[in-house]
This record gives sequence, C-alpha cells and structure tokens, in this order.
Amino acid sequence: MATELYPLRFMPVYKDYLWGGQLIPQKYHRQAPPGVYAESWEISDRLDGMGVACNGPLAGATFRSLVQRFGQELMGTKSTTPAFPLLIKLIDAREKLSVQVHPDDESARKFGGEAKTEMWYVLDAQPGSALYCGLKPGVDRAKLEQAIRTRTVESLLNRIPVQAGDAVYVPGGRVHAIDAGCLIFEVQQNSNTTYRVYDWGRVGADGKPRPLHIAEALRVINWNDAGSPKVQPTQLVAQGETRVERLINSPYFRVERYTLADPCNCHGDGSSFRIFFVMSGTLQLTLDGHVELLTPGSSCLVPAAVPECPLDPVDGPVSLLRITLP
Repeated sequence: MATELYPLRFMPVYKDYLWGGQLIPQKYHRQAPPGVYAESWEISDRLDGMGVACNGPLAGATFRSLVQRFGQELMGTKSTTPAFPLLIKLIDAREKLSVQVHPDDESARKFGGEAKTEMWYVLDAQPGSALYCGLKPGVDRAKLEQAIRTRTVESLLNRIPVQAGDAVYVPGGRVHAIDAGCLIFEVQQNSNTTYRVYDWGRVGADGKPRPLHIAEALRVINWNDAGSPKVQPTQLVAQGETRVERLINSPYFRVERYTLADPCNCHGDGSSFRIFFVMSGTLQLTLDGHVELLTPGSSCLVPAAVPECPLDPVDGPVSLLRITLP
C-alpha cells in the first residue's frame, strides 16, 4: 500500500454556464460568493477544471499531479488510461440545458473528440420536471434535420418525468437534455466533448445565439438507439435498515446506492478507486487515524491502494452513492 494515500477530498470547480442557478451552494451550505453555479466539478482531472486536494498532507496538490505520482495505486489496476477515467459533477439546471449529444468510443475514434457516456442521478426536482433522453421511435436523420429547421426538436425527444432518487443512463450517441428544475449528480467518462443540436431559441450573455454543432452531432448520433434510459435498481444487500442497490454497471463505471444504518468496512482489492457522494446524513471515514466527516453534498475519493476504509454513520442512517470502475 502507498502509505501516503488516504481518503482524498477536492475543492469543487464551479462553472457559470448561463442556465445555472445557486442551488448547489445553498442546498449544501457551501461558502461561495453570489453568482451562477451551473456545475460543480467534484472529482476532476481536467485542465479546464482541475481538482485540487483540500485535506490531509497532500492538500494543495492538483489531481493531475496525484494521478502522475501514484498511478494505479490511486486509480486501480483496471484503469488503463494515463488520466483519471471519470469526471464527477453536480448540475443545477435553473433553466433547460441545450439538446445535445456526445460521441461514443467508436465515433470518437472515427471523427475525433472525446467519447462520453454518462449517467444522471436526480438529487432534487421541482414538480413537473423531466429529463429528455433519446429520440422517439421512427425518428431518423431527415426528421431531426427538419425539426431543427422548424424549431420543433422537443416533439421528437423522449420526455421522462423524474423525481428525487431516479437514475437515467445516457450512452454516447444518445440525444439528451436536462429540463429546468433538476439538481443532478452526474458520473461520466472524462470528456468535455459536447455537440449542441438545439438551444431552445435562447441567446447568450452577448445577446447572440450560442453556437450549434449540427453537422458534428448528426455524425455521432446513434440512430439505432432503442435502449430504455430510466434505470431500474437491483437490490444487492438488505440487512435490517441497511440497503445496497446497483444502479448502473456500464463498461466505464459502476454506480451503487447505499443506505447505511450500521458501520461497515469498505473493502478494496486494488482494482479500482472508490468515490463516495453523501446525499443525506453524516458519514465518518477512518483510516490509520485519519478521519473524514462527510456531510450532505460531500464527495470523497478512496484510492485503490487503500485496502479497507471503515464507514460509520453518525447520528442516524446515511444515504450515499458509491462509484467504482466496473
């Protein structure tokens, strides 16, 4: 084990996209000046939003420097990329996000860009909110191009009403958008390639429409995509009040939902990091005298080289998400 490693926390990196609000700092009691907080990049190894460790002896180190220094001791033996394989975000959609699509592995290799498969977990949603995910049956390239010209794209999208606790899977190539009034926890491949198909007719801060990427989008859309976007959880553990459910087991990440009523030990075999995001309650992580208290809205990365990490609910059950490599 790399004795220098311990449960790592990072300073959030905020993005002020025009559709965002202030729910992230308000809901999770973060100290932040007034402004727009559309996204909070919680675990990020990207030059356009680099995470910086903020706890323990490694505080002040960039995530990239930790990845380069510790490699598979941090990421796990299943990781085959020089950069950290995932990007973890919070998204506050005060307004609708654009209708967009990302390349999958195959189209990224063929046309360029970074492949991006993602999943959304709904933390909060105003009544009537929805997620748009996938095209309706029978929609082909010609029908979508016509809808873009006539500004009727919404009529071709699958609209999924959602509430807190719902999860939606968005593989690369699937057209999608987030409706206004949704607070989302997002797990995705480490990518920032987005092709904007439609932007609801709005304009940016400069008073001009934001750029669209229609030609690029039409090349990477999976026209044969017929999968069901909404996730049906699979129960893995049920012991007293403690529950573990698998939400997603994709080629790129595994996401599980925990309800912990009793202390447990988070074992690791060195194959993958473990990321925890606390949704409710207070969780205590302990390792060799190093203690981290995670309150709602907190993210923490337990390196792969840490074989055991006791998890202890403080003052009642804790609801959390656990993300690993599959």
